[in-house]
Amino acid sequence: MFRDRMEAGRRLASALAAFSAHAGSRPLVLAIPRGAVPMGRQVATSLGGDFDIVLVRKIGAPFQPELAVAAVDESGRIYRTPGLGDDPELDDYITAEAAAQVAQIRKRRMRYTPGRAPADPQGRVVIVVDDGLATGATMIAALRALREGLPARLICAVPVAPAETLERIRPLADDVVCLETPAWFDAVGQFYADFTQVEDDEVVAALQASPLAASTGSR
Repeated sequence: MFRDRMEAGRRLASALAAFSAHAGSRPLVLAIPRGAVPMGRQVATSLGGDFDIVLVRKIGAPFQPELAVAAVDESGRIYRTPGLGDDPELDDYITAEAAAQVAQIRKRRMRYTPGRAPADPQGRVVIVVDDGLATGATMIAALRALREGLPARLICAVPVAPAETLERIRPLADDVVCLETPAWFDAVGQFYADFTQVEDDEVVAALQASPLAASTGSR
């Protein structure tokens, strides 16, 4: 469906043209690391917007880490994937794993954006980009955290996601832009010919090249 993340980013930027700086507002594009960072920077460049990251982490299921049972944001707030039922052992696991993931978020913040605060979303058109959604847990955690920052408009933008996941996302965003909603969905990577892992050095390089990284203001 997509050759690689860069092709997906170009197509996503075209679908987001209504939110470009030429439309009267300089958007703030926030990527969920690591995979979405090159894509997010490309979208920001195409739209004439600012670029930064939003840090959230998936909490994978015990013995099945690719399946998200929850996600946690930078403040430590946990979002649980619906339909898990009441399981005290799972609750304890999620609580413990969330603490570990918040520690990882803090390490990433220090490495990715040393010496500056995250971009302020207040009063801005904010576009949250990921390279695809499965359960949508990390996107939901990101949208919930950003909504508290009082953006003027909050947009979820992804190349591919299942329709049922998008239905969980819609109440949390003012707009949802998704290029493809395949009927059969196993994992995000199946929709990319090249889904090479993005490394920390690539994230740092993309952020250092961002105008936001070199400025004191984000508006």
